[in-house]
Amino acid sequence: MARNMTLLWGSGSPPCWRVMIALEEKKLQGYNSRLLSFDKEEHKSTEVFNINPRGQVPSFKHGDIIVNESYAACFYLESQFKSQGTKLIPDSKEEQALMYQRMFEGLAFYDKLTAVIFYEYFVPEGERLDSALKRHKDALTMELKLWEGYLFNMGSGSNLAGKSFTLADVVVFPTIGTLFRFGLSEKRYPKLGEYYALLRERPSIKASWPPHWLENTKGLDTLKDV
Repeated sequence: MARNMTLLWGSGSPPCWRVMIALEEKKLQGYNSRLLSFDKEEHKSTEVFNINPRGQVPSFKHGDIIVNESYAACFYLESQFKSQGTKLIPDSKEEQALMYQRMFEGLAFYDKLTAVIFYEYFVPEGERLDSALKRHKDALTMELKLWEGYLFNMGSGSNLAGKSFTLADVVVFPTIGTLFRFGLSEKRYPKLGEYYALLRERPSIKASWPPHWLENTKGLDTLKDV
């Protein structure tokens, strides 16, 4: 069933990781997996552009159907394989509403994380301003406090929309995993740390863990003061 699926992806990319978790949860192992190198700019190759005119990953194809945006691909997989693997959209209207809310808030969460990472690593030193970096970090700190509060209100052992693992966890966990990879303090954000510890051992997440993180288990300290 999965052999007519192709995923082009890059290690450590949260959008790619979302789709990989969804594929694992829906028991769609055995798809054509193509790991591309960002350093070699393989995501700008003809192979990618043939599927994704934006020259981005993830690039996902199921037979003749192309779904490149990570959220869209996750929704597509749940819709097409509802009865297979983990049910990722709960039946309860309350849990479903919260799932959708957290999913789309997750986009703002990811944007605030990438704003800091981009400024730290990709803005030329001569163009950087301490005030701009502080502004990005302050925005991320405010966002982190929101999510810390959400998890506190949900109670220990909860996922983002309740006891069940849902699409909200599929799409938001890669952002949280990246935060801790870049040095976020579990002492400062204990509920996020608890959630991270809860899910990092989940089979779908372990199976799709970024390979270069496995090769080099030492993280970075970029976010140690956030």
